[in-house]
Amino acid sequence: MRNLLRALALVAIVGTCVVTVAAPALAAVVSRIVVEGNSRVDDATVEAYLTIRPGESFGPRQIDESIDTLFATGLFQDVTINQQGGSLVVRVVENPVISRVSFEGNRRVSDEILEGTVQSRSRSMFSRTQVQADVQRILEVYRRRGSYLATVEPQTINRGENRVDLIFNINEGDKTKVARITFIGNGSFSDARLRDVIQTKESGWLGWLRSSDTYDPERLQADQDLLRRFYFNRGFADFRILSATADYDRERNAFFITFTLDEGEQYKFGSVRVDTTLADLDPEQLERKVDSRPGRRYSAEQIEKSMEDLTLAANRQGYPFASVVPTGERNFEEGTIDVVYRVDQGQQAYIERIDIVGNTTTRDYVIRREFDVSEGDAYNRVLLDRAERRLRALGFFENVRITTSQGSEPDRVIVTVTVQEKATGKVSFGIGYSTSDGVVGDLSVEEANFLGRGQYVKASIGGGANTQEAEFSFTEPYLFGRRISAGFDLYTRISEEHDTQAYDMNETGGGLRFGLPITEETSVQVFYNLFNRDVSVDESDCAAGNLSLAVCDSAGGRITSLIGVSLVYNTLDDQYNPSEGIYAKATTEFAGLGGDTYFWRNTAKARYYHEVVPAFGVVGLLGIEGGAMQALNDDLRIQDQFFVGGSKLRGFDSSGIGPRDRATGEALGGRYYFTATAEATFPIPFLPPEAGLSGAVFADAGSLWGVDPDIMSRNGGSNSVVSNDFHLRASGGLGVLWRSPFGPIRADFAVPFIKEDVDETQVFRLSGGTQF
Repeated sequence: MRNLLRALALVAIVGTCVVTVAAPALAAVVSRIVVEGNSRVDDATVEAYLTIRPGESFGPRQIDESIDTLFATGLFQDVTINQQGGSLVVRVVENPVISRVSFEGNRRVSDEILEGTVQSRSRSMFSRTQVQADVQRILEVYRRRGSYLATVEPQTINRGENRVDLIFNINEGDKTKVARITFIGNGSFSDARLRDVIQTKESGWLGWLRSSDTYDPERLQADQDLLRRFYFNRGFADFRILSATADYDRERNAFFITFTLDEGEQYKFGSVRVDTTLADLDPEQLERKVDSRPGRRYSAEQIEKSMEDLTLAANRQGYPFASVVPTGERNFEEGTIDVVYRVDQGQQAYIERIDIVGNTTTRDYVIRREFDVSEGDAYNRVLLDRAERRLRALGFFENVRITTSQGSEPDRVIVTVTVQEKATGKVSFGIGYSTSDGVVGDLSVEEANFLGRGQYVKASIGGGANTQEAEFSFTEPYLFGRRISAGFDLYTRISEEHDTQAYDMNETGGGLRFGLPITEETSVQVFYNLFNRDVSVDESDCAAGNLSLAVCDSAGGRITSLIGVSLVYNTLDDQYNPSEGIYAKATTEFAGLGGDTYFWRNTAKARYYHEVVPAFGVVGLLGIEGGAMQALNDDLRIQDQFFVGGSKLRGFDSSGIGPRDRATGEALGGRYYFTATAEATFPIPFLPPEAGLSGAVFADAGSLWGVDPDIMSRNGGSNSVVSNDFHLRASGGLGVLWRSPFGPIRADFAVPFIKEDVDETQVFRLSGGTQF
């Protein structure tokens, strides 16, 4: 019992001592806080981040929280907190200030791009966490440009006074290529045809000239959208992409991309009708606005266009919230889709605000003016989709995305436009060869988004063995804030005597132009041109009779003041490499508002493109062109008339057909002409797609006739002119087209099989140039 009592007493004494010793550690109190080691950050700032206050109890947990909070500010590289008597001493070691941020070893990515990528800035605090995050940002930039082997090592150089230079040492490594793009499940279109649809390209012998042969996850996502749109617009309404994978082979430093597709069936439009619950809208009138027609190949693009047109029609008739919803019913036996457009009163919501994000160069108003709605207007998703398509078509942005979020009220919507800008300026140097002008070259500087205002500016000089020219152009696409384009052109052209031209000609002038859209496809252009044309001939040749009297009579300077108007219809799917659509243009011109020339001239041309064998990318072209003019006095010169040959009628030399001087053979031009062409272009088999080569078979026909009677009279009468009547010419041949990284180059071999004896032929013609 005595031993038990002794043990209990000992336990009580030890417990009391432990409580007495631990109590201050678990619940200490200090009367003041002392900050040491700081030079730039004042004491009050440090104390503000602490969770410990004088006069309040604290423990280890509060000390750890305070240290973590101070580290999280990014201001300090070391922090310690200790209690000394009644004081809490906070010792800090401040992060140095970055004096300069620089990049070394970067050749593929400019310093400007990297400076915009990293968050570390000169005159900001150095933070190791921030630097490591910047390293990952730089690596991401290189991965997007196809450099998956790139490495980045940050380095600091002490500059004294707690200042450092931050250097990112970059080893770019070899460029990571796309070795192969494979499609699985495509039966209607070849792999080569589908590779033309997507943006990502296979690496090849021209890979060093482009950046699209590298793997980019965002580009791969965009490629899937392009494939869906391609199939949906060609009748494959059930098309699906089952998978899109990019497998990286580290040994070869290359990606292998595979698209697995389910094409489904191809459909045509069946019955198409419009239903509406809005009493004042007539379904029959609305059906006239529908672009999708029964019997046509099903197209998602035509569905979207019809939705836009129906929405705008309902808006004009007093229904700003009208909602257009298409529904389709498949008829599998007939391979058709019956479409019903239902027009109802949509949810009443208003646009509270339009926010624009990502535009560092492009002005806000350039983006806003592409919208048919503004802040305070009725919200309609169809019109926002239309604006997004317009913004993409500008060519100013790599990517455009329009999203919506809830506004301040249930019936308010905030629209956010996120854009990713791209370079819109270009300096080009071109060199090439033309069989009509020998070696040709040009130098041009152009900016499609001048000062971020959406204006187009171009200055160029060029020439060849027989020609020299210089030009300056300016275009404002929105005059006075309206969808009216306006611009002016200044130019000078010098053309020396050569095989198809028996005189020197110097032309200097300029013009004003205006464009007004009528619909999405149709526009009107009004223009005024004023120029001086100076023609020089060898007087000794004229005296000796070596030149026609009409050519000699055209010598001297003449001012032309001309006004004209053009009507343009354009539904091409691609303005540079079309495969579907129509381009048509009709122009009338009147010369005589002052000046020395008086005539009325009319021209028209139309081209129709269609994929005749979609599986292999065979595109058919039918084109026709013609013109007629009439002199308004008796002083017309041969240079005001039409000349035909060369690219208009292959197989014949420039100015190779039409009225000619009987004695000298000079081309005199004509008042009437027409040309027609039928052509099919196709990829050349067994050649890699990256070569950019395609073939063509074509047949051309045309005629030029009706030299002006006064010109004929000055030339010596009707007996002095041959081939003045309508005589059909025709030719056929083969062509090779190269869509090179330097620009389009084309070689044509054509043989005339209907011609006149006085015509001048040209079996081979090479044209094109380069840009780099």
